[in-house]
Amino acid sequence: MIKKLILFFICVFAGLQIAKSQDRTMLADTLLINGDTIIMLGDSVIIKKAEVPIYWKKGGNFNLSIQQVSLTNWSAGGASNFALNTGLNLFANFAKDEKIWDSKLTVNFGFNRQSERRFASRKTNDNFIFLSKYGRELTDFWFLSTQVDARTQLLSGYRYFRPPGSERESRAKISDLLAPAYIQSSTGLNYRREFKNKDKISIIGSPFTGRFTIVMDDSLKNAGAFGVMPGENIRPEAGVSLSSSTDIQLLENIRWKADLNLFSNYERLGNMVVNFNSIINMKINKYITTRIETVLIYDESVFISQNDGPPKRAIQLQNLINFGIGVDF
Repeated sequence: MIKKLILFFICVFAGLQIAKSQDRTMLADTLLINGDTIIMLGDSVIIKKAEVPIYWKKGGNFNLSIQQVSLTNWSAGGASNFALNTGLNLFANFAKDEKIWDSKLTVNFGFNRQSERRFASRKTNDNFIFLSKYGRELTDFWFLSTQVDARTQLLSGYRYFRPPGSERESRAKISDLLAPAYIQSSTGLNYRREFKNKDKISIIGSPFTGRFTIVMDDSLKNAGAFGVMPGENIRPEAGVSLSSSTDIQLLENIRWKADLNLFSNYERLGNMVVNFNSIINMKINKYITTRIETVLIYDESVFISQNDGPPKRAIQLQNLINFGIGVDF
């Protein structure tokens, strides 16, 4: 009987020691200073840093591809040329409490140079797109949002042609910086969702949209280019719009980003202005990428010059395949 009692007290004592060692932190003296918790545990000091909330997410991507062909006494024919295409994408997203603010800037530029042509250097890619959206949360995925969409280009654009009977090529200016520029402001309901795998989707429909076409070049505005009245710089419109933004991981190393903007003037409901931008990014390693970029534009107020016949409305399509350097930051 005495042995059993001794064994019982030994077990109880051991249990108390284990519990005491586990609860030392709980029994230690604590002090809170500027959000940091300081715990005195014997002769040791344990500092527990308060978690700092992160409201901003910022980053971007830079890509560059270069191609050069040099021919000397080449019997198969051809022409030496140099081509460059580069792009910069930046984003800054803010989220706090019930407020969001997402901004994105895309700048692309490319040119091709053939020394044997009269106009050796010619643009192949040139666009500037800025999107900014502010919203207040209504439910988990629905927001009341206002979005600003601004688009233009950086350098002059030309149409190249050879006049009848001439042996020399000529060119005519058809666009320039802020000629045209499109600024669209819309307010409406925004469905916005971010998934665990970092896929994102955002759709905003607005019955209250203002769209402004700006032409600052004198020769183009006097000709009434891009739908402005001859001699005027700005063409205002009111209508409805639908915009979407998609960022999806298709495969492990393949990501697809796309932006779609549709606008219809109240005076001609159903006649859509379409702007669609798509980028498929295939990463080979940390720095080498292949990008497939597609831009589709349709605007019934824009008449495209033709090689034969008068200018007419047409779908504008640009497709680029780039292999080169891509850096995420």
